[in-house]
Amino acid sequence: MCLVRTARIASALLIGVAVLSYSGWLLEFVLPTGVSPVRDPAEALLFGPPVFRILLAISGVAFLLAGPPLHRLGPVQWSARLSSISVSAFGLGVLLQAAYPERSDVWSALLSLVLVGGVISLILWWPPGWRALAVAGLVVVLATWLAVVLARQLDTFEGVFTRVQLVVRAALYSIGGAYAFVKPAPRHAHR
Repeated sequence: MCLVRTARIASALLIGVAVLSYSGWLLEFVLPTGVSPVRDPAEALLFGPPVFRILLAISGVAFLLAGPPLHRLGPVQWSARLSSISVSAFGLGVLLQAAYPERSDVWSALLSLVLVGGVISLILWWPPGWRALAVAGLVVVLATWLAVVLARQLDTFEGVFTRVQLVVRAALYSIGGAYAFVKPAPRHAHR
């Protein structure tokens, strides 16, 4: 049981750090960036002050490291394992986005795809009340992804929709971290 408690605390701390640093784009409202929050995609911040890339890289490392403790907390089912793997995969994608910001549109699409896969895996194993949150999350993720694609095609409000997408991602990972922290220990805990 001590390992479960340690995994629960580690995953909560790592998800907390990941979500906070992933939300570092909010600093654009207090730092001079020259990026329009309405027209320019949030990824344009990665070409401004280095703090945005640094925070994104910290977020990527924290997401990447959160996967293994989450792996220990979930039930021994492929869908639960896919959930923890998707958190680490999201972290890897975020790290790549921080390292290669010139391809941010590709990384962002890949991050959305990983998030969709992770949310679907949650729908498959979370209990009913939490499952409803995951279903709602899936709908919102798909809607914001579509909004970003349309905004890019229409060349209007891309900044707004990419920032909404970042808020949705952070909120979903916060909900997932909360579930990992408050859920009961697995029936067949690792020894």
